[in-house]
Amino acid sequence: MREDIGKLVLRIMLGVMMLFHGIDKVRHGITFIKELIVKQGLPEILAYGVYIGEILAPLFLMIGWHTRFWAGVMALNMLVAFYLVQGENILKLGAHGAWAVEVSMFYFLTSVSIMFLGSGRYAVTRDSQV
Repeated sequence: MREDIGKLVLRIMLGVMMLFHGIDKVRHGITFIKELIVKQGLPEILAYGVYIGEILAPLFLMIGWHTRFWAGVMALNMLVAFYLVQGENILKLGAHGAWAVEVSMFYFLTSVSIMFLGSGRYAVTRDSQV
């Protein structure tokens, strides 16, 4: 039971934190992301995937609907964000000595962890054990 509560807390924490990023993009648009996508020679329409990774995925993750899948979507979203924005910072430190990419890596690795852990008992659909 304690493990299931831990999985629920982890899912809600990651979902809420990522959802704030998605809400910001709904409020302020994704022009910046479109520009980054186009600069990489990719179709602009791919920028709209951010809404899936930062709004749909966190919502479904929080309620525990196909948790492993949606955690994978969030992990993929973070890999794309890392590639577009943070790639050159992988060996750098931030202003206060922290790893420059620690926030991106936190979101990515937490998503990967949830992919392996699954939803736990407190979910709309419980993931099967792997």
